[in-house]
Amino acid sequence: MDIHGWQLWILAAIIGGALEMALPGFVVLWFAVGALAASLIAALGLGINVQLLVFMSVSLALFAGSRTIFKKAFMRNASKMKTGVEAMVGQEAVVTEALVDGHGGTVRINGELWSARSLGGGVATGELVVVEQVEGLKLWVRRPAASLEVSPKQKEGR
Repeated sequence: MDIHGWQLWILAAIIGGALEMALPGFVVLWFAVGALAASLIAALGLGINVQLLVFMSVSLALFAGSRTIFKKAFMRNASKMKTGVEAMVGQEAVVTEALVDGHGGTVRINGELWSARSLGGGVATGELVVVEQVEGLKLWVRRPAASLEVSPKQKEGR
């Protein structure tokens, strides 16, 4: 029994399809479809170089296209997840060392101690503050009910 090139490509497509069902994700399917396309080229009697070119081209085009389509279809309303320092802005922190005008203090946020400065005057130990901005390793905070306007005294100090 002679084994032809197109039969090997069909076998590769079947194995790829089985792997797609067994593995999480959605990747192997496109290589299985590429193998089917290459089997058609092999059945036409074209050489191995053309078969490999068709396999790679079809597989990569489908992979790239599906990633773009799926991202547009399923991720269009998704917001970018904020992590690390970027996620601190807007969160509440507890003052552990009083925030004194001009000297700053310390706050606890997410279980960590951070150097902080107040944007709205002094803040006593134990009070809640909201992180307004992160500058290096320093947090700029204000009381939750504090106005967002900058006082004339703060404008002079800047």
